[in-house]
Amino acid sequence: MSRRAYTVSDGRMVLTLTPAKEGGYLVTSPLEPELVTEAETVPEAFEMARDAIRALRAARAKLMRQLAAAS
Repeated sequence: MSRRAYTVSDGRMVLTLTPAKEGGYLVTSPLEPELVTEAETVPEAFEMARDAIRALRAARAKLMRQLAAAS
């Protein structure tokens, strides 16, 4: 089985899907380097990526508040 990664887009998000040994995909994004998640299908990859991006944005906002409070 080839492990060739490929890029997909839904018009709003760009994802790189790499087939995982155990099935499904490792999901990353060239536009969000911190985004890493897993999914079984392409539609699930977009759903999981949206959830991961929301979590990343919340973590970044919290960090910015902490930095602002410390200065």
